[in-house]
Amino acid sequence: MGLKFEGNIWKLRDDVDTDIIIPTQYIVLFDVERMSAHAFEPLRPELPSVIQEGDVIVAGKNFGCGSSREIAPEIIKYLGVSCIIAKSFARIFYRNAVNNGMLLIESDLYDRCEEGDRVKIDTDTGIEYNGSVEPISPIPPNIAEIIEAGGLVKMMKKRNGLEV
Repeated sequence: MGLKFEGNIWKLRDDVDTDIIIPTQYIVLFDVERMSAHAFEPLRPELPSVIQEGDVIVAGKNFGCGSSREIAPEIIKYLGVSCIIAKSFARIFYRNAVNNGMLLIESDLYDRCEEGDRVKIDTDTGIEYNGSVEPISPIPPNIAEIIEAGGLVKMMKKRNGLEV
C-alpha cells in the first residue's frame, strides 16, 4: 500500500533556500514551535499562519538549496505540510527531509497549478490534480519505510525494538 496525502497547494518560486525556510536569526530560538512562526518570513511571512495540516508545497527548481540546515524540513513538517512537490531539490535538503519523514516528489506540477488548488498524492498511482493523474517515479522501499515510520530515528527505534 502506497503513501497517500491530500491537501491544498501553496506555491513557492525557484531557488527557495534554507535561509528563506528558516532565517538564520531564528535558529537561536532552539525550539521548532517557536522557529516555525518565522518560516518563509523573507518570502511569504503569512505562510506559518495559513498552512493547514496536510497541505502541500509546490515549488519550482532547486528547492532547499543553500546551507545544510537540518532543521529546515523539520520546521516545514511541523507546520503540517504533508509533501513537497518541486521541479528539483537540493540533494542535501532532499535527504534531510526524508530523514524527517517527509515525502518529496520531483514533478513539473508547478507549471500547471494555482495556489489554493487541491491535490491528492498516492505513491502507487501518482499525483491527482484537476481531474487527471500524473504518474510519479516509484519511491524506493527504504525511503518509503523511513517516511511511513515518521523519520529515520523513529524507523531505527522501531526496527531495533525501542519504539515508545
